[in-house]
Amino acid sequence: MVTTRTLDVPGAHLRYEVRGSGPFLVLTGAPMSAAHFAPLADALADRYTVVTHDPRGISGSTLDDPEQDSTPELRADDLAAILDELGAGSADVFGSSGGAVTGLALVARHPARVRTLVAHEPPVLGLLPDAAERLAETDDIVETFHRDGPGPAFAKFMATSGLETGEEGAPAEPPAEPSAQDMADGARFLGHELRGTARYLPDIDALKAGPARVVIGIGATSGPLVTYRTSKELAGRLASEPAEFPGGHGGFVEAPGEFAEVLRKVLVG
Repeated sequence: MVTTRTLDVPGAHLRYEVRGSGPFLVLTGAPMSAAHFAPLADALADRYTVVTHDPRGISGSTLDDPEQDSTPELRADDLAAILDELGAGSADVFGSSGGAVTGLALVARHPARVRTLVAHEPPVLGLLPDAAERLAETDDIVETFHRDGPGPAFAKFMATSGLETGEEGAPAEPPAEPSAQDMADGARFLGHELRGTARYLPDIDALKAGPARVVIGIGATSGPLVTYRTSKELAGRLASEPAEFPGGHGGFVEAPGEFAEVLRKVLVG
């Protein structure tokens, strides 16, 4: 059984879902909505009370000001507010892509709220040796969006991320025809979320200090992706080995059952 709820927070109205029973586990993405995590959440609901959500400005989570930029710090505070409403003192957190960056911000801002964070392929470009070049590419993508629209901007995003050629070097499958909601979420991502996420610099000292345990996740087939590089770099700075998950950047969508099995093992250490 899935329960859908809405929570009003400063500037936004957050839609989130709860399913299952047991310790709290939050699954979070950015810009991915709750729907992207539903199969993984279903696979985990036998052991956890699984919380999924639409990040502010995405899908069912609306904004008072549609022009407000989304930042990891804002999204982290949103997760803390959801945990408050659920009466959850702490939770395990799995974040993927921009959601992994949200999780890093949550540990830094609300360390006692997280038991274990599994940060799956966070695009923390500022940690890379070629950070200036990568961040300039991000700025160009955002500027292209505002000047030329989502099509040209998204093409640049796919090329610079490595997703254009697929995660094993093969040509990527053409995407399915996007819905109106997909188009709106994509525009939100390009215009108001991408830059803040890519420019977030993790607080390495705070991540090491605890009490939260932080594990960096990496996809088995993600080698060509820039998020493979950022994940390896962050794990190295935390003096830890990344945990390997099935598939690539979207492995939790590609094989949710297998992904859930690995996530369970990582969470129990």
